[in-house]
Amino acid sequence: MGKIKPIPIGVEFYKQMIDDGYYYVDKTLLIRDLLDQKSIVTLFTRPRRFGKTLDQTMLRTFFEKEILPDGTVTDNSKYFDGKKVMAAGKEYIKHLGQYPVIFLSLKPAKQPTFEMAYGSLIDEIRKEYDRHSYILGSPGITEKVKERYNSVLNMETDKITYAKSIAFLSECLEKYHSQKVIILLDEYDVPLENAYFNGFYDEMVSFICSLFESALKTNESLKMAVVTGCLRVSKESIFTGLNNLKIVSILDGDYAEYFGFTQKEVESFLEAYGLVGRADEVKEWYDGYLFGHVEVYNPWSVINYVSDTVYGNTEFPKPYWSNTSSNSIVRELIENADDRTKHELEELIAGGTIEKPVHEDITYGDIHKSQDNLWNFLFFTGYLKAVKKSFREQQIYLSMTVPNAEIINIYKNQVREWFMQSIDRQDLSGLTEAFENDDCEKASDIITAQLMETISFYDYREDYYHGFLAGLLKNNGRYVVKSNRESGLGRYDLILKTRRILKGCAILLEFKVADNVHGLEKGCREALQQIEDKHYENDVREEGYPSVKKYGICFYKKECLVMAGE
Repeated sequence: MGKIKPIPIGVEFYKQMIDDGYYYVDKTLLIRDLLDQKSIVTLFTRPRRFGKTLDQTMLRTFFEKEILPDGTVTDNSKYFDGKKVMAAGKEYIKHLGQYPVIFLSLKPAKQPTFEMAYGSLIDEIRKEYDRHSYILGSPGITEKVKERYNSVLNMETDKITYAKSIAFLSECLEKYHSQKVIILLDEYDVPLENAYFNGFYDEMVSFICSLFESALKTNESLKMAVVTGCLRVSKESIFTGLNNLKIVSILDGDYAEYFGFTQKEVESFLEAYGLVGRADEVKEWYDGYLFGHVEVYNPWSVINYVSDTVYGNTEFPKPYWSNTSSNSIVRELIENADDRTKHELEELIAGGTIEKPVHEDITYGDIHKSQDNLWNFLFFTGYLKAVKKSFREQQIYLSMTVPNAEIINIYKNQVREWFMQSIDRQDLSGLTEAFENDDCEKASDIITAQLMETISFYDYREDYYHGFLAGLLKNNGRYVVKSNRESGLGRYDLILKTRRILKGCAILLEFKVADNVHGLEKGCREALQQIEDKHYENDVREEGYPSVKKYGICFYKKECLVMAGE
């Protein structure tokens, strides 16, 4: 393989993508479709890291009549040489470089307090005012307009002025260019999600509502607007009364191929870097999303996988998305799960499906009103995919499953984290006391109760129970817990040893898994026999422990039986 193009990890700006020669998956026909549909305001809802910002900066590069501080106009046509949009027809190319563009990213508003989040937003607005400050040199700009413009530029005005600042900038730009304005708002719901989890939701909703209403609803200078985010949140009144709004969610068929990588795009990408042989692994881990009727891969994960593989950083796939996307909603679901939800999570992690009604306009404020709302959040933010739709009782229902191995990994890690945190909050000293006192019934009941509470991965193999019981015992305060150490003629499963030896105690635990509930007692006896046959107690006897207790423990799904040895 000859010289390869650099791989665009985290490259969100279209000009940088082209200038620096990165491998680019061509999404420029998005321009054609937007011009064909002629929607005044289009809201695209897609999961995080699916190329929304890159698409927005591509639109800006194409449409913008970009004026530099010295008054010269930038020719951006070079950024589209050889791109698909240039072959789409003259009726599209004629729009290149013809419009003033306002570009606003709301991602910087991810801050711990309202003051910081609000300050970050108005700083982004200030930057856009600064970028367009060339208009202040126009003789058609009155002193009153300059004064208001400079008050925003210098961040010396009130909230009302900031709330109307995008509309005001639009008006100024239309007067200067004699052309209506294109507004691009990226990741509009980041401030809302952040505010919800940090406790200043209502304040942020109020400001965003005012900002958007003036910019998108009552703005006579608006030519077209494109808004991107994860969720549609119309109940918050952010888009209330906006009758020129077209919402394109992951359920819709149009524009489906412009966010994320299609099968053909992934095949070309892998071929470019000599990784065709890895196609099945990439598909298992990063494919599985369905936008409309188009199969889509997670672009962030595919790009990182290709980079790590090409440069020898890994031999195995990794859950790249879990390090960038907020898992707060998964955590909320798991921590607040009732018995039914726990069962449904187990079904999903095992590769099964669940059916839920669709609520596209749920809000962060609705997150705990019902478990169904949480499932909807998971679907629209990329943690579930639809495999079937149905319509009954005037309601759309979706059959949903987990998209791929990467997302299953995220669920499992969140379940493990939740389980360990849950155990840390409990007093489980009764379990070690039961082992000390040969109270097998109490030990069985405690372990079974914990199994009933947790969320299993449905593999129900011995190693699952091994990790589970080790977690229950890890913070017992009296015993050191060791597992799978060489002893005698084999490996015991778990041993608990007091730090003192001469007056101490060692407890040997051996596990078995039964094929059915009637095999629990037999499994316990086999475990106890193994302890004897393999002489597991030899090492601890040689260490000097005067008391060695032995237990056979057998599991079947969420049932546990404990039996003591002699």
